Amino acid sequence: RVQLEESGGGSVQTGGSLRLSCVSSGHTYTQYYMSWFRSVPGKDREVVAGIDTGGTTFYAPSVKGRFTISLDSAKNTVYLQMNNLKPADTAKYFCTLRHGLYTDYPVWRTDFWGTGTLVTVSS
Repeated sequence: RVQLEESGGGSVQTGGSLRLSCVSSGHTYTQYYMSWFRSVPGKDREVVAGIDTGGTTFYAPSVKGRFTISLDSAKNTVYLQMNNLKPADTAKYFCTLRHGLYTDYPVWRTDFWGTGTLVTVSS
């Protein structure tokens, strides 16, 4: 079965950095799209960034210029480098996976979810 395992969450102060990692296993997709969502109680889940095996990336306007997503397809691992973190970035971050490339489906479409990793940014 498909599994997504996130790591790298933690607590930082405003302006700090964190790097999230997510390893996917149990799938045989040759073309796929991995993304990061974040969730805060009382708010809709938000797609933060995504990348496909062709290298196409997507960023939400709220993180563009501060976050960088990358994919090591040989390791089936996606990374999210988060710089200049703000308290508004505090959330539980989820890694997701779906088949196909970025342009094949809407950015919110996903097939599998990880269990999430918590990021807390204090002022």
